[in-house]
Amino acid sequence: MKVYTKTGDEGLTGLYTGERVPKDSLRVEVYGTVDELDSALGMARAFTQRNEVRETILELQQLLSFLMGDIASIGQAPRITGRDIQRLEDLIDSFDGALPPISAFIIPGDTPGAACLDLARTVARRSERQLWRLSRSEEITGQGLVFLNRLSDLCFVLSRVEIGK
Repeated sequence: MKVYTKTGDEGLTGLYTGERVPKDSLRVEVYGTVDELDSALGMARAFTQRNEVRETILELQQLLSFLMGDIASIGQAPRITGRDIQRLEDLIDSFDGALPPISAFIIPGDTPGAACLDLARTVARRSERQLWRLSRSEEITGQGLVFLNRLSDLCFVLSRVEIGK
């Protein structure tokens, strides 16, 4: 099978559920930005020094594939649920509980891994804003909005873990 299909040469792409939509539709933009978030997390995973952070990032990347599927599907049962949000909250609480209180603004860039996690945090926030915009014009299913919000918080906490403050 070839990598190229030529099915998008006219400016349309297929959703997972078969609908053909313009490549510049907001839905495609949102799941494309979530894909960008996945890549930013992959870069963070490559640069982080702490095993528990790398393992957590890999888990997040696996969940993001489900979120992209949710966004790229119409009328399907969501794969991201409240259980996934609870998992993110548990991770935030666990990592944050082991950190000292924040005493000053944290400027990104103390370590390569922390800088990558901060980049992922900002892409998660952009994804969330875009998904909110999509939700105002089209039906979205699942807990993607809350998930992206918690994911950005978790990226912030993981960056603190990586730099130890």
